[in-house]
Amino acid sequence: MRYGQITLEKEQSARLLGWGIRFFLTAALTASRTPGGYAPFALGCIAAAGPGADGGAALLGGLVGAVLFVDFADALPFLAAGILILTAATAFQGTRFLSGRRVMALTAAVLFLVVSGIYVLQSLSPWDRLTPCLAAAGLTGAAAWFFIPLFQPREAHPDAEGILFLTAALLLALEDLEILGLSIGRTLLCVLLAYTAYERGPVAGASVGLGLGLTADLCAGTGSGIFTAGLGLAGLLTGSRAGRGRSSAALAFVAAAMAALLPARDPLAQPLLFESLAGAGGFLLLPGRLFGGKRIRRQESAAPAVIAPHLKEQLNRAATALRELYDSMNRTPGRSSEENPAVVFDRAAERVCRECALCNLCWQREYTSTFNALNDATPTLLERGRAMAKDFPPYFADRCIHLPDFLTAINGELSAFLLRRQYRRQLEEARRSARGQYAQLSELLTATAAGLGETAAVSASEPFSCRVGAVLRPKQGERVCGDTLMSFQTEDGTWCLLLCDGMGSGEGARKESSLTCRLLRQFLEAGIAPEAALKTLNSAMSLRGAETGSFTTIDLCTCSPATGELVFYKFGAAPSYLKKGGTVRRITGGSLPAGLRAGAAAPDVTRACLEPGGFAVMISDGVADPARDEWLQNLLAGWDGTDPQELAGLILTESIQREQLQDDCGIQVLCRAPEKSSTAV
Repeated sequence: MRYGQITLEKEQSARLLGWGIRFFLTAALTASRTPGGYAPFALGCIAAAGPGADGGAALLGGLVGAVLFVDFADALPFLAAGILILTAATAFQGTRFLSGRRVMALTAAVLFLVVSGIYVLQSLSPWDRLTPCLAAAGLTGAAAWFFIPLFQPREAHPDAEGILFLTAALLLALEDLEILGLSIGRTLLCVLLAYTAYERGPVAGASVGLGLGLTADLCAGTGSGIFTAGLGLAGLLTGSRAGRGRSSAALAFVAAAMAALLPARDPLAQPLLFESLAGAGGFLLLPGRLFGGKRIRRQESAAPAVIAPHLKEQLNRAATALRELYDSMNRTPGRSSEENPAVVFDRAAERVCRECALCNLCWQREYTSTFNALNDATPTLLERGRAMAKDFPPYFADRCIHLPDFLTAINGELSAFLLRRQYRRQLEEARRSARGQYAQLSELLTATAAGLGETAAVSASEPFSCRVGAVLRPKQGERVCGDTLMSFQTEDGTWCLLLCDGMGSGEGARKESSLTCRLLRQFLEAGIAPEAALKTLNSAMSLRGAETGSFTTIDLCTCSPATGELVFYKFGAAPSYLKKGGTVRRITGGSLPAGLRAGAAAPDVTRACLEPGGFAVMISDGVADPARDEWLQNLLAGWDGTDPQELAGLILTESIQREQLQDDCGIQVLCRAPEKSSTAV
């Protein structure tokens, strides 16, 4: 009897623990609310708890959470939906099909929609509340889908996706808790995303990032997709660093956040950027035992060779889906959101003319003349922003016995009309930017997939050596140079030379050009193909330039150490030159600088070969005028030295004599070592 008593006590303790978990989780998830006052994650928890005492504990937790976190007007439909969901779970109990995971998730979403839809239809603006209601219904079904394996487990191992979704939902409950202006919930979401992407790779990182971003956008009520774009790109690039150092993964996370958020106009972009930085720091502070240790890491390093084809296929599918989404948005003709200015006069007349003694005369017998007077005055009112008596013809102004009151009413309605029009245009611009981000994410996924499973061709001879020379000189009278130079090698050994020229000169131009170089270098070191990285950077800079009015030329040269293949990518950059002996080739481009052309504008691409003993020379437009650079070509053809730094200095000296430092000067020279001559014995 003693063993039976011990077993019974253990079962009772486990049952009480299960009730307590369901109670507290539902109560806590009630704090994760979406626009409209909905708590979909808590309802999903009630649906996942199942029938009987388990569901009752979850419903009781929802009641306590509603008292603590939900307004009374929103608590009533929440509790009504929770009771209906528990009733449906009880009714479905014992039926194999109806109690399944899919049916229960769909039932929870439908019941929520039925209850909340009644309140939406009875509201003053049902169309405005319809979208938040539909989004909350989708989150309710998704929450039930992910929570059911956790609350009704059929396997010994917990469901990883369900744990991830539950953790994210709990962190969203802390979204409004701030320290030094940073949201604790969103910062921890960044830590969770960085850890998940680093552990599971780029496909899972991009998927989790897009899912978390979309959920955060729905909960925050943003229409710009700022969280989806930022977290999706951050998850992709962080996942691409899986199996490598955590520092490089954190750097990729920060680089992706900067690329997605710096050009954004959404007011949440700046806080999210700082939260991403804090999240990357928190990711670096995670204990090492969470990452599996050295033995597991060595085993995982061999996995990409096996799963690369599968990853490539998944990335291509995701890219296709995003591209289809972008194309579908562009195919759908947008409904004009412009408001008719006549509403200004209608509302002003409603306030002033209704009780006027001449109302019938003006608006019935003389309606045509009244209409013409107001219609003729409309362009002047919209241009000036306010109405004056002289804007109306004498036959109307002299007849109106309440003209001062009418003008006051018109000016009030006109101010509101202009504000509404400005808001609609800003909203439409944000929507266009969000649509463009889907296209950019598609291109990045495609470029990442193209590099999976491919191995570089092995040359029969050892890779040749290269040397780089570079000089900078600011414009006459300036203390800093607005040009920025960078040279580095990627992990596969490819040489990358960057030259960016910021608009103007001085400190402002230096900041713009150095930011462009730094972001592009992070993209290239993260494994993104140069052309895709440049397109993405151009789109981001076009949004940034719309606000700051700045732009930057980009000159990128890549050189393969195995074959000597050179590729020049130019966005508005000055000509480059290839020298071999006394022969000089001039390489130009016709594209605009980065930031001047919106959308996925492509750079000019020129391919060449850097032969042994050859030089590749990159200059900014302050070194030589592209229309009269014969002196530079002659200098290169006649020079017979071997030191690239000496050549860069010689070009700068000659340029100062000819151009008098009328602009910033930047010069970068790449030299391929000559082949070693073999002597027969």
